[in-house]
Amino acid sequence: MPDFSTSTKVPETARRNGRLTAGDRFVPEETPVAFSYAGSTHAVMMASPADLEDFAVGFSLTEGIISDPSEIETIEVVAEDKGIDVQVRLADPQNDALTARRRHMAGPVGCGLCGIESIEQAVRVTPSVRSSMLTLTEDEVADAVRLLNGQQPLHMVTRAVHGAGFYVPGTGLIAVREDVGRHNALDKLVGAARRAGHVGSAGAVVVTSRVSVEMVQKTAIIGSPFIIAISAPTALAIRTAEDAGMTLIALVRGEEFEIFTGAERIVSGAERRLGNG
Repeated sequence: MPDFSTSTKVPETARRNGRLTAGDRFVPEETPVAFSYAGSTHAVMMASPADLEDFAVGFSLTEGIISDPSEIETIEVVAEDKGIDVQVRLADPQNDALTARRRHMAGPVGCGLCGIESIEQAVRVTPSVRSSMLTLTEDEVADAVRLLNGQQPLHMVTRAVHGAGFYVPGTGLIAVREDVGRHNALDKLVGAARRAGHVGSAGAVVVTSRVSVEMVQKTAIIGSPFIIAISAPTALAIRTAEDAGMTLIALVRGEEFEIFTGAERIVSGAERRLGNG
């Protein structure tokens, strides 16, 4: 796979201590990334040019193009003059199904719903995760965000990208991915986790962004009953999480956080030990 730069050093003039001073800093790259299936472009995203195979797998999963990574035969990343074409070859049944429902969508960073063809697509049915027995302690919620904050190298350099991690109780973060778009970061995480053989029901999705309805939908599609965020949720995200039986935790600040849905999944350390006993 070609090697792409994810950040660039640029000159700047900064005001510090009442004075203007010339200097430089690193900023993230954002690049048009096209997903092509059977030679036809299906979607174009503005994204960070990293972890593109994970991105292709995760996008294909959360868009319902595939249900398992094994349904992808090959992924080829091709550098174009003005962007990147990720060419995905599907197994015949999935390719036939995609051809039947093909649409084209293209949108800017953070959009995530651009190019859909109807209101029904925007409010698609979200899978239920209500039957999940997974629980987290209060300390584990705080630990998940603390660990994510320490495993974002691109953000450490640029302070300008989103992060998404998958937290498994007793293990910690098993995968972290970053991107200029929050939906892209989550898709990359989904792809990385599933390619490594992890199932969504085993852990919690942790994100640095606000929680939009599509973040909830993507989390439910992979089967995780938890989404934990540093920023606040939207009202529709809360209603969607409630309907799906998902635990939505947001505004995590150190040991403090707010639970908007599914508070019954948060248990004390004593309860966890008793359950394991």
